[in-house]
Amino acid sequence: MGNTDTKLNFRKAVIQLTTKTQPVEATDDAFWDQFWSDSATSVQDVFALIPAAEIRAVREESPSNLATLCYKAVEKLVAGADSGCHSDNEKQMVLNCARLLTRVLPYIFEDADWRGFFWSSVPGAGHNQDDDDEEDGSRPLAESLLLAIADLLFCPEFTVQSHKKSGTDTTEDIHTLDSCEYIWEAGVGFAHSPTPNHTHDLNRTELLKLLLTCFSEAMYLPPSSENSGIINPWVQFFCSTENRHALPLFTSLLNVVCAYDPVGYGIPYNHLLFWDSREPLVEVSAQLLIVTLDSDLTTTSSPSMDGTTTTTAMDEGDSPTPDNLFVNYLSRIHREEDFQFILKGLARLLLNPLTQTYLPNSTKKIQFHQELLVLFWKLCDFNKKFLFFVLKSSDVLDVLVPILYFLNDARADQSRVGLMHIGVFILLLLSGERNFGVRLNKPYSVRVPMDIPVFTGTHADLLIVVFHKIITSGHQRLQPLYDCLLTIIVNVSPYLKSLSMVASNKLLHLLEAFSSPWFLFSSPQNHHLVFFLLEVFNNIIQYQFDGNSSLVYAIIRKRNVFHQLANLPSDTPSIQRALQRKKKPAEPLSRTNSQEGVSMEGSRPAAPAEPGTLKTSLIATPGIEKLTEKSQVSEDGTLRTIDPEVPSSPGAASSSRPLSDTESQSGDAAQGRQSRRHSSASSHWNPTTDWVMTWKVKLPLQTIMRLLQVLVPQVEKICIDK
Repeated sequence: MGNTDTKLNFRKAVIQLTTKTQPVEATDDAFWDQFWSDSATSVQDVFALIPAAEIRAVREESPSNLATLCYKAVEKLVAGADSGCHSDNEKQMVLNCARLLTRVLPYIFEDADWRGFFWSSVPGAGHNQDDDDEEDGSRPLAESLLLAIADLLFCPEFTVQSHKKSGTDTTEDIHTLDSCEYIWEAGVGFAHSPTPNHTHDLNRTELLKLLLTCFSEAMYLPPSSENSGIINPWVQFFCSTENRHALPLFTSLLNVVCAYDPVGYGIPYNHLLFWDSREPLVEVSAQLLIVTLDSDLTTTSSPSMDGTTTTTAMDEGDSPTPDNLFVNYLSRIHREEDFQFILKGLARLLLNPLTQTYLPNSTKKIQFHQELLVLFWKLCDFNKKFLFFVLKSSDVLDVLVPILYFLNDARADQSRVGLMHIGVFILLLLSGERNFGVRLNKPYSVRVPMDIPVFTGTHADLLIVVFHKIITSGHQRLQPLYDCLLTIIVNVSPYLKSLSMVASNKLLHLLEAFSSPWFLFSSPQNHHLVFFLLEVFNNIIQYQFDGNSSLVYAIIRKRNVFHQLANLPSDTPSIQRALQRKKKPAEPLSRTNSQEGVSMEGSRPAAPAEPGTLKTSLIATPGIEKLTEKSQVSEDGTLRTIDPEVPSSPGAASSSRPLSDTESQSGDAAQGRQSRRHSSASSHWNPTTDWVMTWKVKLPLQTIMRLLQVLVPQVEKICIDK
């Protein structure tokens, strides 16, 4: 039968279903088989031929028909899993049912009245047992569906290669085969790499997408405190001991992701010549791993420390059965070679979008870096041995650089705020360990395409320059991250041997912006940012003074900032004057006369916020040049003067266009912490003399003041002598 005929028949069946107001009997196979027994319909066809409005119409007007459709589709999947899908017809039927369920399930989840449907026995569908009867027939539909999918993912000649000898007539019994021998890819706990099979990859991808759809029910629950702690029953069941394939499936997903090399054989433009069946599988595998590991259950067994090795390369523990086997298996990986395989694989994929070649667009670029970052976070979170392995490995910089690249690239795009959070949280986690700070001293020589000032220095310089860029030209929803960004710099500061002049000036520029009286008095929390920065300077002066002449020089040049901070007025009239003086917004300065220097080769500006994302209106916030003193140090260390009386222009505060800091930002840094709190807190927040004094007396300025006392006269003498 031709493809057009197939589509027509399928469409005809859909129309029949939507127009039948009377329930169709479950035993009417001639009717129901129209949905899956015909020849191939692609997943795109299924989505096109079953419009959303029609699924909702069936749900409202003939609910029993929708229920029967779901039940019959699950029944076919169960039958396919039981028989082992030996014939081509069975394989096609299984794929058609999987596509149909992938299309229909979201419309079941979106309706509160239907949510319990898959967890009940279907009336009139052959379920005559009592609820407490444990026979297979009384299993909730959801459990039958999940177990069938798990079986089908290790079905010889359908999703895995058969191990039978060629020429023999015997087929493998799906009920007795050990699926641990059929793991999809070599890697953790499995040494054999099966021959790549395009069809198996496609079939796995379709089944995993159905699984992901099953797990997506949480997306349709209204956000509320009652729903926040609910454990997803689909995930809970699938990751339990009920699923006999949990271990090989976890291993298959992890190995498929970490073994993937998008560049392949390195032939330029290979991705344009051949369709890569592996990439969709890798992407959905990463997504599925994240969902199964997204567990609030804290009863996972802790890994044993005896180092015992099993065929699964997991630690053996005598603890009781864990609630989530996927979390348990992840936490028990412990062999160095497995950690190396995982870290190398994730770093390879994270670095992929950064690769530059002489031939434009000649290498394949993957798009699922956010999933990779979340997966990396889960690995570090659930497996502390992996975290320590990462920290002592020089490959940790291969994770750092892409994270900084993604943070810089997403900083002005409000639709990617989730990516910003996960990237910052990973760096916060890593920065808590000494090894990470030490590694940052490695020279940064790779030139990744980023729109940041060119500098010669270390990975620490790169980190500071990117963080400065996020604070001064990111969008307003990033303000809650400022504490985290500065905490990361504080954590690594005792180990930074030699900051470049560019990075040193960036730190001083942040202090200058955050220590202005207006900013300090605008919110009850803003002074914390100044404390963080002073702690950074103190750490470097106390522990790494000898190599940090650029920073010391920048501190001397900007000594007024420290003197003004030490003499911050705290009487009520001064506080009120400071708040009044900064009410007018500043006009954004153009980037063209910026002295920031050349941006890196191949760089591009941050993506603008996409339509439909958050638009906030803020109390007019002054530009950063209104918060900083009249003279500023440019990148080469020379002093420039800025005219403070820039004419104001309405609406400048909401500009998210990135502008250079030496020319000064259009208020984005000032919008800093302030806009988040000032908009909500300005009406009732009233800074008092007592409040200012509670933190002003604690400002850790002694070390810097002593340094200035000793060095300023010496530097002035050198200048006079020369």
